[in-house]
Amino acid sequence: MNVLVVGASAAGLATVEALRRKGYDGRVTVLGAEAHLPYDRPPLSKQVLAGSWAPSQTSLRTPDALSALDTEFVLGDPAVRLDARARTVHTAQGRALTADAVVLATGLRPRTLPGQDGLAGVHVLRTLDDALALRADLAPGKRVVVVGDGVLGAEIAATVCGLGVPVTLAGPQPAPLAYQFGPLAAGLLADLHIGRGVDLRLGSAVTGLSSSDGRVNGVRLETDEVLPADVVVVAFGAAPATEWLAGSGVLCDNGVVCDSRCRAADGIYAAGDVARWHHEGLDELLRLENRTNATEQAAAVAGNILGEDRPYTPVPYFWTNQFDARIHVHGTLSADAEVSIVEGEVAAGRFVARYHRRGEVVGVLGWNMPKQARQRRQEIAGAAVFAGKP
Repeated sequence: MNVLVVGASAAGLATVEALRRKGYDGRVTVLGAEAHLPYDRPPLSKQVLAGSWAPSQTSLRTPDALSALDTEFVLGDPAVRLDARARTVHTAQGRALTADAVVLATGLRPRTLPGQDGLAGVHVLRTLDDALALRADLAPGKRVVVVGDGVLGAEIAATVCGLGVPVTLAGPQPAPLAYQFGPLAAGLLADLHIGRGVDLRLGSAVTGLSSSDGRVNGVRLETDEVLPADVVVVAFGAAPATEWLAGSGVLCDNGVVCDSRCRAADGIYAAGDVARWHHEGLDELLRLENRTNATEQAAAVAGNILGEDRPYTPVPYFWTNQFDARIHVHGTLSADAEVSIVEGEVAAGRFVARYHRRGEVVGVLGWNMPKQARQRRQEIAGAAVFAGKP
């Protein structure tokens, strides 16, 4: 048997490592669209953008560790077509790679605004090269507008603010992450950003950009107001990178649709941000965009390739660091949930909040209390059937 992993990021690398850890000694090939060996993405919006890390510090493994995996890395050659029945991936450079098992781990592509392409001063932040290009465009006195009030946008705004560069955060929510966190935690996050100097222009959707001589000079809101900008970061979400799978025989609907074993078709699996699989614990299709899931789902995929035949049923989890707030979330939060503080104190900046819906605990949020939040996740409804360990 030989295995082909399409995607050379965290999920792809974790798949290879899990295969080797579980005793598989056959051929493995990793195909990557970028020229870089596997690197970590969470530091891009924080340490790399801030300049506190060199690009090399994002590497997930040393060259010796990668060599020990006995894996062929084919980099800088994006996949452009899949024949699922033949389990063959065709690449931009004309390669045709066939395997007994194919793992789709192509991740996400950033969403963009109309007219964004080719406009100087407009950035997205998904890759290492994106982070370096954005950092090079930042300078004291430049006016930066971040479009997107979710996790990535808020993290970027916090980092830019920490560099002493004026920054505005724009988006439709009443506060950063309000639709996910609800009014209490999102309100605290808004206060934190405002207190550190971020200009929050929330509550109105961004409809486009204004420009002059090929360079951006403003961000247009649905109210027709234009926010002046020298640099714009578009960070209002990402979509699963599945365009290349059109006509492949694999079903794509907000990701690669899989069964509970993360299997999309016979011999075809998906892992990481691109995978939308049947979560038996929640009895619904779920797609998670976070670093932890990329690693854990990859291990589940590797096991199922090798015949373990186990459902993947994690407790959903993500974290974000913004200024001095370390926020860890377990389960599924919602803005309309009832929220109670079960440990710590909001005023002290350290607490655990429990989210309830229809009498059940659906999620836990820890604000500078990661250990305590993790210990509480067993209280989440259905946690007993989840694979995540307490």
